[in-house]
Amino acid sequence: MITAQESITAKLCSFARAYHSTMGQEKIFDDYLAYDIIGRDEYARLDGLLREAFSALPTKPRYGFENVWLFEALDRCFTPVTLPRLAFAEEALENFAKAHGCVQYVICGAGMDTFAYRNANPAITVFELDLPKTQAYKQERLKELAWKSAGKIHFVPVDFAKDELEDRLMAAGFSMKTPTFFSMLGVAYYLSYPVLSHFLGEIGALTTTGDQFVFDFPDETTFSKRAPERVRELAAITESFGEPMQPGCTLDEIWRALHEAGFAVSEHEPPSGVQQRFFGHGTSQRQAFENIHFILAEKQPMN
Repeated sequence: MITAQESITAKLCSFARAYHSTMGQEKIFDDYLAYDIIGRDEYARLDGLLREAFSALPTKPRYGFENVWLFEALDRCFTPVTLPRLAFAEEALENFAKAHGCVQYVICGAGMDTFAYRNANPAITVFELDLPKTQAYKQERLKELAWKSAGKIHFVPVDFAKDELEDRLMAAGFSMKTPTFFSMLGVAYYLSYPVLSHFLGEIGALTTTGDQFVFDFPDETTFSKRAPERVRELAAITESFGEPMQPGCTLDEIWRALHEAGFAVSEHEPPSGVQQRFFGHGTSQRQAFENIHFILAEKQPMN
């Protein structure tokens, strides 16, 4: 269950994007604002937290190559998750905006997402939803940076486990008459199936025919005895920061929850599809995570 605390993993995902943008090879997704939104001091703090977390795992750095080791660890456990899901989501959003003109983009669990400040399309109105403490830190950074967004942006503090999504969004100016694209990236990992199913129902109640929703989720193999080492490592790292992952969902459970919310799956990228689509044409050793799926769903007409 999500609680009203600072989300360290949200910042760590941004840290991984910042590293990839500034130092990574064969760009999967270039979040060129990721370093700035974190800030130098926070980047240094997160660097230390990651080194400590990875040092507690069986894989140890090669003596004298600690920096290289950290980068290798990031490319093993973080960038294969954070980069392709953003590329997948923003490609779908771009297509949605081209088809509909003026649209709303609701980012559930926005964390340190920088889309609103990379976006050049003023017809996209952004609603960023996240825990109050994470959002407060981000807004303070935005004041310091004095960034401007091309379109309107609304910050909506939400505890997904306690607050009614509809009440929060409507109070922020959300309109069900405007075509809307929802994203929920890196959130399903921490939701039990009943909470996730309820949340999908809330989104279903806020959408109309043709609206779209993109999200990623870990499947039921996450905590199996046969799960690859890095899958277990990532789960151990997030738990060490007080954000334990849930066991994951089966495809049947995801399909059922989406159907009950009025959605049909438009695109499903299983791990093999993510590998081929985002990593299959490069020469790096980066590999798609073995338990993570991407979904693009579309709201269906009511019977």
